[in-house]
Amino acid sequence: MSDFTEIDREDFRNLLAEIGQTHIPFGKFGIKAYPPAGVPIIDLPNEYLAWFHERGYPKGRLGELMAQVFEIKSVGMDSVFDPLRQAKGGRFNLRPVRRNSINFE
Repeated sequence: MSDFTEIDREDFRNLLAEIGQTHIPFGKFGIKAYPPAGVPIIDLPNEYLAWFHERGYPKGRLGELMAQVFEIKSVGMDSVFDPLRQAKGGRFNLRPVRRNSINFE
Protein backbone atom coordinates (compact mmCIF):
# COMPACT_ATOMS: atom_id res chain seq x y z
CA MET A 1 0.00 0.00 0.00
CA SER A 2 1.44 3.37 -0.97
CA ASP A 3 1.39 6.47 1.19
CA PHE A 4 -0.66 9.51 0.29
CA THR A 5 1.34 12.50 -0.83
CA GLU A 6 0.42 15.96 0.41
CA ILE A 7 -1.28 16.71 -2.91
CA ASP A 8 -3.37 13.54 -2.61
CA ARG A 9 -4.37 14.46 0.94
CA GLU A 10 -5.38 17.95 -0.15
CA ASP A 11 -7.39 16.55 -3.06
CA PHE A 12 -9.11 14.12 -0.68
CA ARG A 13 -9.90 16.93 1.77
CA ASN A 14 -11.40 18.97 -1.07
CA LEU A 15 -13.42 15.96 -2.24
CA LEU A 16 -14.75 15.37 1.28
CA ALA A 17 -15.65 19.05 1.64
CA GLU A 18 -17.58 18.93 -1.65
CA ILE A 19 -19.32 15.70 -0.64
CA GLY A 20 -20.25 17.23 2.73
CA GLN A 21 -21.98 20.17 1.02
CA THR A 22 -23.94 18.09 -1.51
CA HIS A 23 -27.58 17.15 -1.00
CA ILE A 24 -29.82 14.90 -3.09
CA PRO A 25 -32.19 17.19 -5.00
CA PHE A 26 -34.72 14.60 -6.24
CA GLY A 27 -36.63 11.46 -5.40
CA LYS A 28 -37.44 9.83 -2.09
CA PHE A 29 -34.79 11.84 -0.22
CA GLY A 30 -35.04 15.03 -2.27
CA ILE A 31 -36.17 18.56 -1.60
CA LYS A 32 -39.92 17.80 -1.66
CA ALA A 33 -39.63 15.14 1.05
CA TYR A 34 -36.90 16.87 3.09
CA PRO A 35 -37.06 20.63 2.55
CA PRO A 36 -35.27 22.93 2.12
CA ALA A 37 -32.27 21.14 0.57
CA GLY A 38 -32.89 17.39 0.64
CA VAL A 39 -30.80 14.80 2.46
CA PRO A 40 -27.00 15.15 2.48
CA ILE A 41 -25.54 12.42 0.27
CA ILE A 42 -23.34 11.24 3.14
CA ASP A 43 -26.48 10.28 5.07
CA LEU A 44 -28.28 8.44 2.28
CA PRO A 45 -29.01 4.81 3.20
CA ASN A 46 -26.61 2.24 1.74
CA GLU A 47 -29.52 0.47 0.03
CA TYR A 48 -30.43 3.67 -1.84
CA LEU A 49 -26.84 4.16 -3.02
CA ALA A 50 -26.59 0.46 -3.96
CA TRP A 51 -29.70 0.84 -6.12
CA PHE A 52 -27.97 3.59 -8.09
CA HIS A 53 -24.76 1.54 -8.20
CA GLU A 54 -26.66 -1.30 -9.89
CA ARG A 55 -28.77 0.82 -12.27
CA GLY A 56 -26.54 3.83 -12.90
CA TYR A 57 -25.86 7.08 -11.08
CA PRO A 58 -27.23 10.42 -12.24
CA LYS A 59 -25.15 12.15 -14.88
CA GLY A 60 -22.75 14.89 -13.87
CA ARG A 61 -20.96 15.76 -10.68
CA LEU A 62 -23.81 14.59 -8.42
CA GLY A 63 -23.52 11.05 -9.80
CA GLU A 64 -19.73 11.10 -9.40
CA LEU A 65 -20.01 12.18 -5.77
CA MET A 66 -22.72 9.61 -5.03
CA ALA A 67 -20.45 6.91 -6.49
CA GLN A 68 -17.60 8.07 -4.25
CA VAL A 69 -19.86 7.98 -1.18
CA PHE A 70 -21.03 4.47 -2.08
CA GLU A 71 -17.45 3.23 -2.48
CA ILE A 72 -16.36 4.78 0.83
CA LYS A 73 -19.35 3.31 2.68
CA SER A 74 -19.07 -0.10 1.01
CA VAL A 75 -15.53 -0.61 2.35
CA GLY A 76 -16.68 0.23 5.87
CA MET A 77 -15.22 3.74 6.06
CA ASP A 78 -18.45 5.63 6.82
CA SER A 79 -16.69 7.11 9.86
CA VAL A 80 -14.65 9.33 7.52
CA PHE A 81 -17.81 11.43 7.22
CA ASP A 82 -18.24 11.87 11.00
CA PRO A 83 -16.34 15.21 11.20
CA LEU A 84 -18.58 16.56 8.42
CA ARG A 85 -21.67 15.40 10.28
CA GLN A 86 -20.46 16.84 13.59
CA ALA A 87 -19.85 20.21 11.94
CA LYS A 88 -23.52 20.26 10.90
CA GLY A 89 -24.92 19.05 14.22
CA GLY A 90 -24.94 15.29 13.68
CA ARG A 91 -26.38 12.70 11.34
CA PHE A 92 -29.37 13.84 9.28
CA ASN A 93 -32.62 12.47 10.73
CA LEU A 94 -34.44 10.41 8.09
CA ARG A 95 -37.40 9.52 10.31
CA PRO A 96 -40.63 11.44 9.80
CA VAL A 97 -41.57 13.88 12.53
CA ARG A 98 -44.15 12.37 14.89
CA ARG A 99 -46.98 14.55 16.01
CA ASN A 100 -47.51 14.70 19.76
CA SER A 101 -51.15 15.79 19.71
CA ILE A 102 -53.93 13.25 19.52
CA ASN A 103 -57.46 14.18 18.55
CA PHE A 104 -60.13 11.65 19.62
CA GLU A 105 -63.10 13.50 18.07
